[in-house]
Amino acid sequence: MNAEKLIQALKQKLGVKTDSALAKALGITGPALIQWRNQKNDVSALQLANTVAKVRDAAKKDAHRAAIKPLVEFFPIYAVQAGKKQEVFETGKNAGKQSNGLRTILEASQGLYVFYDTRGRALYAGQTKKQNLWKELNSAFNRDRSAQVMTLVRHPTNDVDFRPAYEKVRQPTDINLKLHDLAAYFSAYAVADGMIDDLEALLVRVFPNDLLNFKMEKFGKTAKKKPTPAKTALKSKTAKKKAINK
Repeated sequence: MNAEKLIQALKQKLGVKTDSALAKALGITGPALIQWRNQKNDVSALQLANTVAKVRDAAKKDAHRAAIKPLVEFFPIYAVQAGKKQEVFETGKNAGKQSNGLRTILEASQGLYVFYDTRGRALYAGQTKKQNLWKELNSAFNRDRSAQVMTLVRHPTNDVDFRPAYEKVRQPTDINLKLHDLAAYFSAYAVADGMIDDLEALLVRVFPNDLLNFKMEKFGKTAKKKPTPAKTALKSKTAKKKAINK
């Protein structure tokens, strides 16, 4: 194949404009690409085969680099009232560049997150693919969960005189808490879409007795189920009948 036509076709297919960008996308050096263009003979089968192998290796490296990206780890939570709900930390005019910058990157990412208690122990692990991490974090932060129950005493929240326990006995009772009552830190990770479900399943399955998650996630959610031979045969017969009727 003519080298110049091949180079132009590859640029168009890969969406790049310069030789250097093409060389990077193919996983070859700039001089090697120049050699292609300047050689008198067409690009050989061996050159194409070597390039395909390099492209595959480059794609693997890119996939590994992009698979999991830590966004923030053990970021302290300062629960802030936002309407009727709590947000994980303050943003906006009263917040600094760190908090607003973190919110921006969370709003632009999907992946996994983990909440921790005051001792740094994991409380809850979750994921999101349909909405961004900022929305999902705050949604989980306020969600009622049957597993988040502690035996505590309810104390008055209105402005009344204090009465010692020997005068006013307050019975300990089971109280359903929310994550904003328990969590002190969180971590968030941007994850490639096809890996989110399985990585969440890994976290939940490895630490089932430490997390408040009540659902044991399964591996292989994103894998497509292969049709059984019987279903495949049935579909084939149906297609033939439709073709005959036409």
